[in-house]
Amino acid sequence: MLDKRIRQLRLERGINQKELGNAVGVSKQSVSNWENGNIMPSIDLLIRLADVFGVSTDYLLGREEGRTLNVDGLTNLQITHLQLIAEDLRK
Repeated sequence: MLDKRIRQLRLERGINQKELGNAVGVSKQSVSNWENGNIMPSIDLLIRLADVFGVSTDYLLGREEGRTLNVDGLTNLQITHLQLIAEDLRK
């Protein structure tokens, strides 16, 4: 599951393996190995990936289906606007 989630999220962001590697401090080859299921990222790197993609580690690992959005630093009004946008997109 992790391999598919990393690839899916990377493609959704429109970044290549090298760009993702740079964002979390690893080589393109490491990202490729993760996406091909050859190796798993360390816990530290899993946390970095979750931060880069704005999802939970549980989502990356396939333990939950819903994504979360980090709203730290936003005002209540801004959070409300995001909720309204999400509702509009679901329609």
